[in-house]
Amino acid sequence: MKDSPDGGSRRTALPDAAATEALGAALWRSWPGGQCVVLLDGDLGAGKTTLVRGLLRAAGHDGAVRSPTYTLMEPYELTAGRVVHLDLYRLADAEELEYLGLRDELGPGTLILVEWPERGRGVLPAGDLHIALADANHGREATLTALTPVAAVMAHPMGISPSDQ
Repeated sequence: MKDSPDGGSRRTALPDAAATEALGAALWRSWPGGQCVVLLDGDLGAGKTTLVRGLLRAAGHDGAVRSPTYTLMEPYELTAGRVVHLDLYRLADAEELEYLGLRDELGPGTLILVEWPERGRGVLPAGDLHIALADANHGREATLTALTPVAAVMAHPMGISPSDQ
């Protein structure tokens, strides 16, 4: 991983899907267990759901992991905690999250992973960790930015400190 100019972010190369899943697994292993909101940015096909799949596999989920593009939200009850995966690509209005019962899904011991978070602005809770996935010469690259002390604990094993933003 390389430092980014702001000091609160780190970049890492993701040469293939296995590397993206490994990043997800590392995030699961470093999650301190409290509520944490991870914002996942990237174009279609950038690897957001692949990262979530790696995280869920590391958490012990052995069923299918698909992007909840049509259902918008998929909760996973796991032995070690609760994960809620949101894909807001098809969200017409952020207020729709209220009708989905997002508030009922939040709380201690919940890791919330949000694809297309900008579409939920104003209703989603503030993010703790921002992960931007982008194409790069070597495949893809992830930029991780810790936005809160919760994310700093989670990202510390990867050498990321809170952003000054």
